[in-house]
Amino acid sequence: MAFRAATVFSQTVVCCLCLFVALAVSQIHHIGSGEEPTNPPCIFTLVESIPENMTYSANDRRLMSTYDAHMRLLDRANSSIHLASFYWTLRGSDTEVHDYSSVQGEDIFQKLSDIVKGGEMDVNIVQNSTSNETDELAASGARVRTINFPKLLNAGVLHTKMWIVDDQHAYIGSANFDWRSYTQVKEIGILIENCPTLVKDAKNIFDIYWYLSNETIPTVPAQLPDDLTPETTYQSPMPLVYYNETQGRVALSSSPPPFCPSGRLQDIDAIIHVIQAANKFIYISVMDYLPLVIYTRPEQFWPVIDNELRKAAYERHVSVYLMASKWPHTKVDMYAFLMSLYDLKRAKVHRIDIQVKLFTVPSTPEQKQIPFARVNHNKFMVTENHAYIGTSNWSGDYFVNTGGVGFTLEEPDDGVLDGSNVREQLVDVFLRDWNSTYTEYVY
Repeated sequence: MAFRAATVFSQTVVCCLCLFVALAVSQIHHIGSGEEPTNPPCIFTLVESIPENMTYSANDRRLMSTYDAHMRLLDRANSSIHLASFYWTLRGSDTEVHDYSSVQGEDIFQKLSDIVKGGEMDVNIVQNSTSNETDELAASGARVRTINFPKLLNAGVLHTKMWIVDDQHAYIGSANFDWRSYTQVKEIGILIENCPTLVKDAKNIFDIYWYLSNETIPTVPAQLPDDLTPETTYQSPMPLVYYNETQGRVALSSSPPPFCPSGRLQDIDAIIHVIQAANKFIYISVMDYLPLVIYTRPEQFWPVIDNELRKAAYERHVSVYLMASKWPHTKVDMYAFLMSLYDLKRAKVHRIDIQVKLFTVPSTPEQKQIPFARVNHNKFMVTENHAYIGTSNWSGDYFVNTGGVGFTLEEPDDGVLDGSNVREQLVDVFLRDWNSTYTEYVY
């Protein structure tokens, strides 16, 4: 899939990250202890791409653009850059249709190319398939590996979109290494700055990709090497994050299961945990929603997420608002599954509030000619307790045999809706989109 950004101003949440780490007991700070964290301030910033010709009202939430976030990471790089990617088409010349809006992607590629040619930084790239762009970067000095999912797992792809800079800063989100991700596709992600322990955990996921992309490894070993075990675990201990005098917890999840060493939270488990913890509302914005495994034959029914949403609405009376994408590549079966969720509203005995909408990115005749563009490519969920931002579409393939990463922030509603934290901002973004002229109910 392809994807983008519009330059707007940022909403930043400053926090101090203090993690329970077995090898750094001296830095432990318990919630409520009143102690000041010893780690430097950590900044989490929601970032997004708004396709050209899409407009919102002046009062709607605006975020930092994906382009600005990625350029900021490159500007801050001093020693190392690690990139995990699905594919590379940052230059307009690498797509079927050339468009002036490729300029932001080309800026990013030129900046990265200049860094590689400078020879002063360690640049490492793991990709799903080879490309002209990464071949050029490799020729200039970058270390590039291609991970072979069909060989390792007999199916799947590396679908991760992750940037890691100096082991201090990172980006995780829906935006591919594609000029369309900045100007022609709607994207969302999280920019993480000054968070060495959390970013070290992201680097651990990258290191697993790097290890498994070694051509001498025929398949995923039953047990990954000990040095690939995550620094922290989701269950206990787990990162503790301090936000503007409030507190929360954050964890990184990964897929597929064979890529998750002991202690690593699996991506599907993170999503299920967020759904099960909700008692008021669940807002979901994803490109694809299909309770199926669709890229292997025969297709299989995979109702893991679907069952949890139905259970939340039926048993706990949680309001479930689901927004999926409508574009030329939408699979026809998705409409039937969305309708089946929406039909639960007809239940007479129990109060069930499930709303389902389709989001369409408008296109001019010229924009319609751009391949794999003009789509809401978001992959996020937000509740009264959690914010989840991932790199995977919501069908079974992405959690069973495809590489992906998720960022989960637990930040319960404190009753003060001032938009000062990531979770509240994500609620604003969802409702902005939900109530926009770009959506329609599924009927």
